Amino acid sequence: MTERTAILSRMFLVFGLLLLIPCVLAFQLIRINYIEGEELRELWSQQAVDSIAIPAQRGSIYDSNGTLLATNAANYLIALDPKFKDLDGNTVTPQQINDLAKVLAKETELPAAYYKEKIANAPSNSQYIVLAKNLNTISRDEVKALGIKGVIVEESFKRRYTFGSLASHSLGFVDHQMDGKTGLEAYYDKHLKGEDGIQQVRRDRRDKISAYVGAPKKLPENGKSIHTTIDSYIQAILEDELKKGVEKHLAEYGTGIIIDPKTGAIKAMANYPTYDPNFPGKTENENRRNFAISDMLEPGSTFKLVTAIAAVEQNAVNFNEIFETPKSGEVVIHGLTLRDHDPLGNMTFQEVIMKSSNIATAQIAMRLNKKVFYQYARNLGFGSETNIDLSGEAAGILNKPYDWSLVSLPWMSHGYEILATPLQVAQAYAAFANGGILMRPYLVDRIEDQHGNTVLKNKPTEIRRVANKKTIDRLMPVFESVITDSGTGDWAQIDGLRIAGKTGTAKKVYQGRYSNKYLASFVGFFPVEDPKYVCLIVLNEPKTSGYGGYTAGPIFKETAKRIAGLDSDIQRSMKPEQEIEFITKAPSLIGVGRDASEKMLTRLRFPYKFEGKSGYVTAQSVEAGIPLPAGEEIILTLSETYSPIDSSTIKEGFTKVPELRGMSMRNASTLLTELGLKSEIYRSGTVERQFPKAGEMMRIGSTVTIRGKARSLELLTKEEN
Repeated sequence: MTERTAILSRMFLVFGLLLLIPCVLAFQLIRINYIEGEELRELWSQQAVDSIAIPAQRGSIYDSNGTLLATNAANYLIALDPKFKDLDGNTVTPQQINDLAKVLAKETELPAAYYKEKIANAPSNSQYIVLAKNLNTISRDEVKALGIKGVIVEESFKRRYTFGSLASHSLGFVDHQMDGKTGLEAYYDKHLKGEDGIQQVRRDRRDKISAYVGAPKKLPENGKSIHTTIDSYIQAILEDELKKGVEKHLAEYGTGIIIDPKTGAIKAMANYPTYDPNFPGKTENENRRNFAISDMLEPGSTFKLVTAIAAVEQNAVNFNEIFETPKSGEVVIHGLTLRDHDPLGNMTFQEVIMKSSNIATAQIAMRLNKKVFYQYARNLGFGSETNIDLSGEAAGILNKPYDWSLVSLPWMSHGYEILATPLQVAQAYAAFANGGILMRPYLVDRIEDQHGNTVLKNKPTEIRRVANKKTIDRLMPVFESVITDSGTGDWAQIDGLRIAGKTGTAKKVYQGRYSNKYLASFVGFFPVEDPKYVCLIVLNEPKTSGYGGYTAGPIFKETAKRIAGLDSDIQRSMKPEQEIEFITKAPSLIGVGRDASEKMLTRLRFPYKFEGKSGYVTAQSVEAGIPLPAGEEIILTLSETYSPIDSSTIKEGFTKVPELRGMSMRNASTLLTELGLKSEIYRSGTVERQFPKAGEMMRIGSTVTIRGKARSLELLTKEEN
């Protein structure tokens, strides 16, 4: 073969191969489009289509008056893509970064240099630099107003508890995934969560998601709303007084429960120290525990209710007989010494309860069959869960009679060798106040769906009758006598209001032995003629005194007084002198005009003096609610205009609730209107209560509830004469 032939052969070979390539490509095109096209298109569709969840909104929680306690608030994440280019090729400029840093600094209180440094130190290829989290709507709008194209705003939702720590132990809290962890949030989690929806989307090879026209979608079903039995006004009162009492008596912690004895509805439940469920991680686990249902304690003398009911029902006691106790105030029972708090001498049955004699109570109990005594304790709810709709409830401990020692019955008669939760004690006294019928305590009145339809309604549930009505009627004066000058509950007295109840003082067990540390308690109900509220106060290890009457009693008193001020039915049943007490304190005149202030102070017969010529009252020398000593003059400062706060300290769209107590309904309503707030008015006269309290921040357009207190006809008649 010549050289020329060899070259031509190679050229034909190469040319043939070149012709083969288009043929192969043509064959592949035919195969892909016609032979296997349908299968490949279906496979591509399956790989490109995906589904993402559309989150459902968690249901809200309301109090018994319809006040919002827990809801969802939008939170915003701000990120920056520094390499972003618009259609014209423009990128994020240094000036825009500087402006963004300044806005974020103002909204988060971090220096602008922090954000500039964060952007500068990000990896060179970074297209997603997270700058700030958990910003509110106002902050988001401030960032958006800059018009920076490279800014990324992502919306998420966070649980918001409207009044911070109010009723926190009952409400509970949620985790970062919006799952309930404690309280009502956990117990009713399935109702509150709702059901997520589904959105079909396209997902490209870079894993980016995009919507497309006609994509199937299933809308989310939002969570249901819970309407509780909690009364925010009563809850706030209980928390306030409990806090004062714990701090005054230097106690480790305090617990309070207020329950409606007729229905079992919980009106308030509080513990102090408390926590803010908006930021649960900032508080120790100990303070997040609901002591009212989870702590087991020896109830002490409050348990004497069981002994009294059992003894009267079993005819083991005569109301006229005399019980003798040693002059030393001590007695030895089966080798163990039992003491009274003081030598009490000889007493009638009523005096045994009124003076809280442990020795005489033990004498009475030892007349009873131990199985019978055990059954009365069980009937009153001790030793078993109350089945309240809260997670984490303890059942307490009530040993069966065959486990008792020789001293168990006399010691149990006054609340030892038994463990009970505070709620169990409150439930037992609620049964006493309810004529002997034990009711199941509950916190949720009803559950509604997103359309307002009731899907669950909790009705009052009667558990059992624990005593005959005649027994209850005979014992009522006995336990009412506890709240007298001669009883151990004298510190809980309120003039004009009939109260029945019992003090409790129990030594705490430490390292297997009873120590000098105490649990002090007081439980009572009012008004005796028609009980509406049962209130239990427990203080753990008060340092000032171990006696429940001295420490827990005054907390009960102040709580009951303030609740009575909210309840017109109770006020009508009280003595006229008690009505006058509500009016002899300095009124709040902040925001009231000069003429109206003069009329009010003249009517109340308070000496006064004005500083300034006209306008509204901007300051007063005697704080509202403080009793005014005879002859003391109130100095009122006037201003041409009423400016309750420096507007520069308030974020746009919000205002501060002013002090309204003591103002006329008309002036209070006018002032709220001027501030951009609405008013919801109950009763007439001057403002006696307001909610939220003065100083709270509220969004413009929100509603402030004000309750008036009409003055008594007798007092008005005296003034006219």
